[in-house]
Order: sequence, then structure tokens, then C-alpha cells
Amino acid sequence: MSIGHYIKEIGRGKDGARALSRDQAADLFGQVLDGSVTDLEIGAFCLAMRIKGETPAEMAGFLDATHQRLQKIPASDRPTIVIPSYNGARKLPVLTPLLALLLAREGLPVLIHGTATESSRVFTSKVLLALDLPAQTSIKTIANGEVMFAPTDLLCPGLQRLLDVRRVVNLRNSAHSLVKLMNPCAGKSLLVSSYTHPEYALSMAATLELMGTHALLLRGTEGEAVADPRRVPRMQGFISGRPVELQEAQSGSLTALPELPKEIDEHTTATYIRQVMAGDRPVPAPIAQQVVHILRLVEQV
Repeated sequence: MSIGHYIKEIGRGKDGARALSRDQAADLFGQVLDGSVTDLEIGAFCLAMRIKGETPAEMAGFLDATHQRLQKIPASDRPTIVIPSYNGARKLPVLTPLLALLLAREGLPVLIHGTATESSRVFTSKVLLALDLPAQTSIKTIANGEVMFAPTDLLCPGLQRLLDVRRVVNLRNSAHSLVKLMNPCAGKSLLVSSYTHPEYALSMAATLELMGTHALLLRGTEGEAVADPRRVPRMQGFISGRPVELQEAQSGSLTALPELPKEIDEHTTATYIRQVMAGDRPVPAPIAQQVVHILRLVEQV
């Protein structure tokens, strides 16, 4: 079906728009990823979905189309931990690489995928480079105990093009939500995903259930899928889409704060992460708790 027909359905405004079926959403998103539509039609799609919002069935369809077009990471000996990283640091150091290295130290293969979506933040890719972990330029198997960063463009160029639309229209689109639920691994894996606003906890959980995903979902730190080092967030697990409550959010006033770097640039953050990994500084308790929950979920994958 032509994209014009779909835009007519989803572009009637917040109250008048009609939801697409999962199959229709997959067809629509596949056309967008394949580049078989015009820039004007892509812009119309992005703005219409921004106003309407995605249903879990639509997001599942978008993921179906994306997974059909991904360059898949080959299976490893143990389940691969998949960590999307697309938000970066604005006020706190981006500690996604610390979470990845702690999991790798437990012998797990860890995939981080992402891209810089704006110019004013410090992104995981820069911190990893400062840790002597450059981005991959080809698809390969991840060894046990290894952290690998795969740029979105390597996994799916069409998805990268859609993410880049934000730099033109200055608004996020469906791709920015999709990448947090995307799993590019061919073998057993566990997705570590996050949300920023409470309403996304419900829609993302519903999508994970529909997709039958193995995952850990938490309220992230500035949009990153790592626990806030200052306070333990709520964490929810999913095994084949079945939800499992893991951790209630920490309540009450904080009695102590972890000693974090005052600067958030990639070199300062990398130095801090090296000190934590060497045992010279403690692992922030919420991140240590997140690692424990991930290890428990991996046993069920």
C-alpha cells in the first residue's frame, strides 16, 4: 500500500488519527527504511506519528520491519547483553560504558549500539573511544567478556537516515523510540532498555510483551539505559515478554551521594570509569544493583 494512504490514516490529528495494524505499520516503516518514498513523505510520516503517538502494535510493526533489514550480530557462546545508547550526557557523566564493562567482567558479551542524535551532549561512543574501544566498521561475533560498539549506520543505514531527520525538523520521531527497543543480535540476548517519562514505561512494556523480548526496563539516566548513580530506579524484567518485577524505585531523601566527576567530558568520564574498574573508586550502588538483576535475568534466557 502506498505511503500516502497510511499518512491519510495517521495524519488526522491526535483525536482523528486511526491506528495501524501491526502488519500495516511494518509495511509503512519498511518503505521509509528502504528509501522508496520522498523526503516530503518521510517528513509527513514523522510529524504525523509525533502528533498521534505510536500504539504498541504499531511499534511492534516498526520493529518487525527494522529487524528484517538489520545487519545481525552473530550469536555468541553466552547471551549477548544489548544496550541502546542514543541520548548521551547533559548534566551527569554518561556511565553506559561502565555498565557495559561491569557486565563484560562477568564474562558476558556486550553490544552497545547508537549514534549521536544532537551536538550538545557527550555520547557513549566518545567515552568508549577514550577507553580505547573504537566503533566497529564491520559486523563480527562478540567474544565473551568483550564490549563492542556498533554504530546505527552499520546496522541499518535507513534507520540512521530517519534518526538524522531530527537535525532538520528539531523533533524526535518514531525511530528515536524504536532504537531503544531494537535488538540486532541473531542469537540469545537480553535487551537493556530505558524510558524517560512514566507514560513510556507502559507503552514500552506493552511492546516488549508483544515482541516476546528478553529484557530489563528501567527509568534511565538522562535517557541512557543505566541506573542513576544517585538513586535506585524501578527495574522491570521480561522473559519472552512475560513481565517480572525486579526492583522498586528508591524513595525518600538521599542520605549520601556518590562521588562523581564534576565534569562530564569524555576524557574525565573515561578516567573515572577506569578508576572504578580498577577498584580505586566504588561502583555506584544503583549500577551494581542493575548488574545483579541483569545477571539473574541472563540465567533465564
